[in-house]
Formats: sequence, structure tokens, C-alpha cells
Amino acid sequence: MRVLIATDTYPPDVSGSSFFAHRLATGLAGRGHDVHVVCASETGPRAVVRESRLCLHRLRSLPLLVHPRVRFVPPPGVPAVVRRLVESVRPDVLHTQDHFTIGRAAVRAARRHRIPVVATNHFMPDNLLPYLPRRLHRPVAEVAWRDFRRIYDQAHHVTTPTPTAANLLAAHGFGGEVEPVSCGVDTIRFSPSSEPPTTHRERLGLPDLPAVVYVGRLDAEKRLDDLIRAVATLPEGHAQLVLVGTGTRRADLERLAEREQVAHRVRFLGFVPDEQLPSVYRAGDVFAIPGVAELQSIATLEAMASGLPVVAANAVALPHLVSPGDNGCLVEPGDVPGLAAALAEVLRSPERRRRMGRRSRAMAEHHDEQRTLARFEEIYRDVMRDLARRG
Repeated sequence: MRVLIATDTYPPDVSGSSFFAHRLATGLAGRGHDVHVVCASETGPRAVVRESRLCLHRLRSLPLLVHPRVRFVPPPGVPAVVRRLVESVRPDVLHTQDHFTIGRAAVRAARRHRIPVVATNHFMPDNLLPYLPRRLHRPVAEVAWRDFRRIYDQAHHVTTPTPTAANLLAAHGFGGEVEPVSCGVDTIRFSPSSEPPTTHRERLGLPDLPAVVYVGRLDAEKRLDDLIRAVATLPEGHAQLVLVGTGTRRADLERLAEREQVAHRVRFLGFVPDEQLPSVYRAGDVFAIPGVAELQSIATLEAMASGLPVVAANAVALPHLVSPGDNGCLVEPGDVPGLAAALAEVLRSPERRRRMGRRSRAMAEHHDEQRTLARFEEIYRDVMRDLARRG
């Protein structure tokens, strides 16, 4: 099949949606499909880039003010550009990852040319609201959901990563059917190591202390201040916190670690190339994710596939990945003492950690990315057949 993936965020942008779009594109290409991606330029000007087996159509972009490391495509002229692209590529199916500038233009162009549309939702306003005054939260969320419904109502098939994420759409007025399809994880690349964590810590330049690992953006909705405060209550020498990623809150988090007198136990590794990520997880003893805006969490799946127990916020879709007492612990958002107690409990017993890690690995295998890719292939064929049947 010839597949056109439309997405407003794509690497080098750092987000779960960006990573999913990239892995979907490369995964489909690896299974023999002709894959095109329309996304933002990583440098500014428009360009067509051949990347391995993909064709990237990068549109003119600017840095996003609230996330300088993320680029966005200004709306003027985009509908015409995307319409010409759709006419040129003539995909068998369009798969959009969002309803923003590129996504909405691609959906409308596909409908105009009777090309079936699959739409996956990774969006929830909670990722944006922390950067706005509180008085604007409700009106902005209402407008955002209304805009989402207007675009995704045009899709022939809608997916989202988890049942909770699907229920969230229904709760905000989306009346169409929504299928949960996991983002998936590469269970071969992300797997338990035969070497001890000590070896991987040495490679990363980390001290030989039990490691609580977090991978993701260092932004407000991730609630990493709670994690730093929780680690600060653990006895000296019992744990270090390893934060991997970039974001708007790094400087604030560094200052918080200083105030809590644990700067020597909080390691900011910054951006880590994708090929080095397996070693990051293998250096850890437990993965922690206190954020409250996760529709699934690719990083959590990677940690589970790597054999780590997980301590997570009992929020949105994270409970789909954590079975308390089985592969980890769930903690109520904002409960710093509870978070500290959960981390201490997991770190206390090496044997319990190993048991939880084995269970995490078994659960992650149900999310193997090849299952995800196979399901999307089925969805594409179904919508193509249904549209052809309707004439």
C-alpha cells in the first residue's frame, strides 16, 4: 500500500506522538509499504527528504513559543500545499496523527479526492493548559475539544492508544466509534540485559547506586518536581534519580534539586540518542512516571519491555500498564509521601524487583510493535474496501 502519514510533530521534535509517527512510518516501510510523511521542517524551509525507505515532505516551520524545541507549521498556504501533495502522491490511505495545521489540511484533501482517512488521537488539552493562566483552562479546553471533533468526525476510522483514551473522547462529545490500538514497543531492542545495571551505569557515567529512571519531556504536566521531592526523602545512598530528556522545566528542576539538597543525587542526562536508550533503561532499578497527561506512554512500555518495575501516577491511561503489587505501584497524583513510599518499597527487595520486572516484560510483550503494525494494515485495508464498496 501507499500510505501518507500526516503529523504536526515528528522527530527531531520530542513527544510521544512524534515518536509514534516515526516508528509507525519506519515500521510500515519495513513491512514493504510505500510510506510518505508530511510534517514540519526541522530547520525552517520546505524540503523533500529521503530518509532510509521513507519520503518526508517537510513544510515550512517556525519554533513554538511555549516549546522552543518544537516546531509548528503556520496555517497560511498549508491547505493548498497539502492538497497538491495529496494529488501528487495519490496514497491508498491517509493516516493523520492529529487535527492541527497539517492534520486538518490532509484530512480535507483526502476527503476531496475520496481517499480513506484513518485518524489516531494522541491529544488532550492537559498537555497545553499548564502554560496558560488558570482562568483560561476551561474555555481553551472546550474550544480545543470542539475543534478536535470537527476534524475527526470526517475520518473513516478513529483509533487511540488505550481504552481510557477512547473513553476520554466519548466523555468530551465525540460520538464516533474509537478503537484502542497500542502505540506498541520494539520488544527486541528494548529487552532485559544479561549484564547487571552496574555495567550500564558505568557506561553512562553514573554512580553505582540504585537508580530511579525517568525518560521523557521535562515539562510541567510531567510532575517531575514531585519525583525530586520524593527521592529527597529517601535515605542517603539508597537511590539516585536519573532524568533523561529535555524540556521547559529543566532549570526549575535543577534549582529544586539544589533546594532539596539532592543535586548530587539527581542526574540530568539531557537528550539521549535513540540508539542509546536501551542502555538507559538497563541502568535502572525502577522506572517512575508521575505525570497526569498520559494517553499511554511509550517510555513506560520501553521500560517494561526492558524488565523494569514501574511506579506511576494513578492517572488517565497509566493504570493500563501498571498492576499494583504485580509489576509496580500506582500512586495518587501529587502524593509525594506516597510516591516516596512506593519507590522505597520497590527498591527494598532485589528479588521483588526482579519478579516485578519479569511481569513487566510479559505485559509489554502484548504490546509488541509488530502487532500494532499488523492491526493498522488491517484497518487500512478495511477502510479502502469499505470506501470502494460505497462507490
